[in-house]
Amino acid sequence: MNTIPACPQCGMEHTYPDQDHYICPDCAHEWPMQAETQAEDSPIVRDSNGTPLQDGDDVLLIKDLKVKGSSTNLKKGTKVRGIRIIEGDHDIACRINGTPYELKSEFLKKA
Repeated sequence: MNTIPACPQCGMEHTYPDQDHYICPDCAHEWPMQAETQAEDSPIVRDSNGTPLQDGDDVLLIKDLKVKGSSTNLKKGTKVRGIRIIEGDHDIACRINGTPYELKSEFLKKA
């Protein structure tokens, strides 16, 4: 089973690893292995302090947030339990008091 990816530039499958890069001998294209593995995994989401977040983490709101389309405000210091990482502009899905919300990680800190 071949785990070395094909060249992203020319599509040939004659690539080989060299230290921390892949090299294509057909077109001489080089690309880092780490970028390949990061693309396969979910994106790294960080809180306001730069701490990586994972599914199931508990976080705190660092400022009051107005909920768009509603008169509801989420208060600073509210603890959110069991977050989920999602793709998009709002990268955290959660429930606060039974209501589903999508939040930006820049307004959260890991509890």
